[in-house]
Amino acid sequence: MADEAILVYETHVPIPFTISNTTGIELGTSLAATDPFTAIATTVLGQPCAGFAKTEKIASDGKTKLAVYRGGIFKVVASGSITVGDPVTNAGVPNTNRFEKAATNEEDVWGIALETCTDGESFLMELRPTSMSLA
Repeated sequence: MADEAILVYETHVPIPFTISNTTGIELGTSLAATDPFTAIATTVLGQPCAGFAKTEKIASDGKTKLAVYRGGIFKVVASGSITVGDPVTNAGVPNTNRFEKAATNEEDVWGIALETCTDGESFLMELRPTSMSLA
């Protein structure tokens, strides 16, 4: 996986989400939340945040639970320009973990930028999933 989220400071204990046994998930993958209390790899912009995979999940290994971080400070990669303090969201590009400034009126926010950066640069992000109106 390109641009995996790298844990820098653990501020929250990871929690177990249900996952598909047939799915392979790499360490640090951005995971979207689905119902009921299930995580899948993000594939499109706007998916609600489950968090980041704490460990690797091998496809068809019989496991249906995965530890997921829902808080912490992570090193991630920017898609576009981001300023410290900006709310950020997953850019939704399959097989990448890039983050962009949350810009629409209603968007699932994944966290807050702790550094200013430009496209392709890594920056520190506080993982703080929420949905909010930015209007």
